Amino acid sequence: MIGNKIMMPDKVDTTKQPVVIVNPLQRVLIEKTGHDNGFEYVLPEVSNTAILASARHRTQATVTPLASGFEVRFQSLSSALVPELFRSFEPWAETDGAFRVSTLVDLAALLRRAANLSQALPNQAVQDYQTAVEQALAELPAGSRDTEIERVVRQRVGQDRYRDALLTYWGGACAVTSVAVTEALRASHAKRWAECANDAERLDAFNGFLLVANLDALFDRFLISFDDTGHLLTSPRLSPSDLCGLGIQPGMKLRWLTNGHRRYLQWHRERFLHGS
Repeated sequence: MIGNKIMMPDKVDTTKQPVVIVNPLQRVLIEKTGHDNGFEYVLPEVSNTAILASARHRTQATVTPLASGFEVRFQSLSSALVPELFRSFEPWAETDGAFRVSTLVDLAALLRRAANLSQALPNQAVQDYQTAVEQALAELPAGSRDTEIERVVRQRVGQDRYRDALLTYWGGACAVTSVAVTEALRASHAKRWAECANDAERLDAFNGFLLVANLDALFDRFLISFDDTGHLLTSPRLSPSDLCGLGIQPGMKLRWLTNGHRRYLQWHRERFLHGS
């Protein structure tokens, strides 16, 4: 990644390469690359690999030196992690779930994206949220904690965490326009916070999109939605002049869309079609 934008890797040779014996210097370089890119712990080595982990998320990365480059495998609580990495690093991905990178710079990019996603995707995001809520509640003045205050704290902390998750997931850029002005971006829920069944739905990075402010306002009021291919849908309540003034152009669509998004979009489209 450069800044907040996800950079697609160059095509690399993914033919099978023999594993080589890792030397002490190479191991130190792998471990430092992990430490600097979201995997600050090293677990006891197994065979000829380095196993990297973190206190900030539950993903582990197993790095194996090859004759040219490295093979990387991830073990994560989130089943969405590897498919999302495949999207950003498709030229490096193998069908068996491994990634093969050529240099330490490439390894750093892959580990950094994996660490960021691991904190944004379901499971870890909920755990981090619950910890943050308890901390926020513990800092309240004695005797001031009641049901309404706790509800407000939970919503404020949750919305902050959700925004952070979407900024990470979408690489700091609008899911439609690719605008990367952070101040103009909003975390838009597809299924509204108050109508989610639990915290897992509220904090699910697939339950919404990072949108520029005008699209967020329209999406929140069900004046726009998206179909199952990601194409933008507009309400008949918006006239051609409205659409022009709001910057809505023909052919606008989401940069990508997963099955994780589609179930929440179905809920949103039902409200969109009913005009409420």
